[in-house]
Amino acid sequence: MPEIDGRRVRGDASRRLVLANAVDIASLEGLDGLSIGRLATAAQVSKSNVATLFGTKERLQLATVEAAAQRFRETVLEPARQAAPRGIHRIVALLDGWIAYSRDRIFPGGCFFAAAVADFDSKPGPVRDAIAQAYDSWGDYVRVSLGYAVAQGELAPDTDGEQLAFEFIALLDTANTRSVMTGSNEPYRLARRGLVSRLLAAGADPEVLRPLAEHVD
Repeated sequence: MPEIDGRRVRGDASRRLVLANAVDIASLEGLDGLSIGRLATAAQVSKSNVATLFGTKERLQLATVEAAAQRFRETVLEPARQAAPRGIHRIVALLDGWIAYSRDRIFPGGCFFAAAVADFDSKPGPVRDAIAQAYDSWGDYVRVSLGYAVAQGELAPDTDGEQLAFEFIALLDTANTRSVMTGSNEPYRLARRGLVSRLLAAGADPEVLRPLAEHVD
């Protein structure tokens, strides 16, 4: 039986604890608001422990972006993959799951990446690149999912998946921002109406869209 390295186990646990706090703080205060002292207090660990784990602020920010991406995958992508096959059913699950992710404040400040993109869009460097990669991967996943729906005859053959994905993400991001600003769920209702309208115009079966259309946020 292989010997377990207790120090490594403790280090991994500390890292997970610190990053869980980091993503929550960053969603509220931005990635630039992260500091070793702030995180040490929030996670109830020593400053030296945080410094040893991450070394520099940039490395901490990069690790935080990856931790946020993992939380997003576990909350939105994986449940949709498990719940529905490729095509229109998965698109409905993805859109509905994203709204729940924002509405239920999986990150206290709303969508982590909507806030991070706005914060770092004009700040070149590795952190901006990591944010852009994570944000773009979500858009790419929606676009590819729309492509499967077209290929399976669930959407009209002339459907422009890239355009539709852009519109979907614009609706979702706007709903997130307005809900965070106002504390109201009304933006999600408006986003659902817009999403359903665009899918119907693209030829989707109204019955398949019912879970997205009739959900009360």
